[in-house]
Amino acid sequence: MQISIIGATGRIGRRIVAEALDRKHTVTAVARNTREIEADERVTLRSADATHPEQLEEVIRDHDAVVCSIGPSRGDSPQLVQDATRALAAAAMRAHVKRVVIVGGAGSLAVKPGVELLSTPEFPQEWRAIALAHREALELWRRVKELDWTYISPAAVIEPGTRTGKYRVGHNDLLVDAQGHSRISMEDFAVAVINEVETGAHVRERITVAY
Repeated sequence: MQISIIGATGRIGRRIVAEALDRKHTVTAVARNTREIEADERVTLRSADATHPEQLEEVIRDHDAVVCSIGPSRGDSPQLVQDATRALAAAAMRAHVKRVVIVGGAGSLAVKPGVELLSTPEFPQEWRAIALAHREALELWRRVKELDWTYISPAAVIEPGTRTGKYRVGHNDLLVDAQGHSRISMEDFAVAVINEVETGAHVRERITVAY
């Protein structure tokens, strides 16, 4: 498959690029500053602003799927998440790229009926604005009927680790293990993202993955 990966310089984005390459996909790595992407003859580097639909349209056209791994960097407003969502939806429709997989947030996952993770005392307050932005982005995607999108929320804790290829899939509830922990490595999250790109198993759904 030809996959355009937006946000390829981020910690998760880099791992999604690596996973796609390991599976012999053709990758276009998209970022504001492509100098931050390690040179690889198997990767086409493209620079684009994720909030500009015209720029995104150029870098995703003629691809089978697009992965969006955009999150605010230091100094960015959380509004970037919603702006990028609107821009990507418009660009994908114009470019006729129906398959879109979005790296989302965990804050809007339910810990019990009517209570989201971001509303719990344990949720870090410094992440709340970003979590709310990701929640709004999910609602924006839920209104998109023209594209085969999938929104993937990570576990509560996602960190660099090892690739096991194993994880569980849920939908709108936070997944926890027998000890009550909700976690996944960035490497296995990347596995889940590319699996979803390949299979299209959860079209127009939010899913979450965790151990």
